[in-house]
Amino acid sequence: MNRISADRWASRDERGSISLWMVTASFVMMMLVGLAVDLGGQVHAQQRAHDIAAEAARAGGERVQAAPAIEGRYVGVDTAAARIAAEQYLASAGVTGTVRITGGDTITVEVTDTYTPDFLSFIGIGDLTVTSDASARLIRSLGGTEQ
Repeated sequence: MNRISADRWASRDERGSISLWMVTASFVMMMLVGLAVDLGGQVHAQQRAHDIAAEAARAGGERVQAAPAIEGRYVGVDTAAARIAAEQYLASAGVTGTVRITGGDTITVEVTDTYTPDFLSFIGIGDLTVTSDASARLIRSLGGTEQ
């Protein structure tokens, strides 16, 4: 065999190896991009859950017992109205959650939501649960100082 036919024979043996490498590398790159997109989406869903919990707690915190507050005695949460307001906020946001009122002045809202992956669902990863909580506490202040 001369040198020219040996080179042709060697090049024929390697045919298709670059194609296999490209397919594998492309698949890995797509999975990494999908992982980045879906993890970013899950973080965004987590932040949204926290924002909803904070706003629901704030909505409940606006429901104070009027008489003692007007008389200047103390500031307390109207527990029934606060719970209803926070639960209505959660329902309007389309999430589930729980509302707890402790000490007569603190409202804690826990939110549970789901994130559906865009890319990773192709490899069998289903909905991911995200949870968060936030609290609002009523305070009475006079001249910027808590009373």
